[in-house]
Amino acid sequence: MNRYTLPSLIASLLLLTSCGQSEKDFDATGTFEATEVTISAESTGTLKHFAIDEGTLVRQDSLVGEIDGTQLQLQKQQLKVQNEGLDASAGQLTASAEGLTANEQQLAATKAATESRILDLERQVASQRQQIANTRREQQRFAELVKDGAVASKQLDDISYQLAVQEKQLAATEEQLRSANKSLSRQAAAIEAQIGGIRAQQAGVASKQRGLDAERRGIGVQQSKLDDQLRHTLILAPLTGTVLEKYVEQGEFVATGKPLFKMADTQNMFLRAYITSSQLEKVKVGQAVKVFANYGGGQRKEYAGRVTWIAQKAEFTPKTIVTDDERADLVYAVKIAVKNDGLLKIGMYGEVKL
Repeated sequence: MNRYTLPSLIASLLLLTSCGQSEKDFDATGTFEATEVTISAESTGTLKHFAIDEGTLVRQDSLVGEIDGTQLQLQKQQLKVQNEGLDASAGQLTASAEGLTANEQQLAATKAATESRILDLERQVASQRQQIANTRREQQRFAELVKDGAVASKQLDDISYQLAVQEKQLAATEEQLRSANKSLSRQAAAIEAQIGGIRAQQAGVASKQRGLDAERRGIGVQQSKLDDQLRHTLILAPLTGTVLEKYVEQGEFVATGKPLFKMADTQNMFLRAYITSSQLEKVKVGQAVKVFANYGGGQRKEYAGRVTWIAQKAEFTPKTIVTDDERADLVYAVKIAVKNDGLLKIGMYGEVKL
């Protein structure tokens, strides 16, 4: 007969069962958290549009509200009108500069024409003097021939008459040349004075143009500033997540810096758990672990987790945390990233199996 009796066998099984139930199937516990962001007003004014509700899922960079920017728009329109006025003034200055340049060119052309005429007269004088020199030689030659009786005296008279005509033409041309030179001297002085005045006006126009350009740049800076301020009237979601709290309503007046709503990235949750120093050597950043969401009543769901952060400094065990060695005095916080399937909520308890 077996030396183990039935009652002792039952007692042994109950003891083993109770021992197995008392063993934990997790190494640490904690609560689920998410990256939370509080969005504040970046402009002052009335909320003319604010279409979000608590619990709403919003996408990153989506427009969720707008602060009234009417005054900014009016200022921008005023700058546009000023810029148009500057453009008109710049057009007038350009026309003035072109007119002054045309006047200067016309004066230069007039002077050049006079100089060209003087050059022509000088060439005529030189040519006529050469002709007279040639005619005088002919006159002398014919005078000798007449003296010798080789030619008739009429030929000498004709040449003498021709010489007289040429001398009169030369005198007239020289008079024209002297007159042209005097005219050129007076004209040159007047032209130089006028050109000096034109260049002074051109310098004034250029100075005004530089002033207009400076005003344009100033208006451009103001327009950029207004554009930036108008962008700040738009309320955009900084990340994809769920609206947790809403602090204002449409139609309220808000000032810069006033909190509008708070949201969290609930798609990418993490479990903040605490481990003991003895467990620390088993954990490293990037390590894959098992995470269990505790729904209460014995209901649990397993998730894949990855250690993303380990505290460098120990702290006293939080009251709500139970570690593997029954609330050790000092523990280390760790963060474990978990992809949310929609069931995880902020503040829910979770467990970690290393």
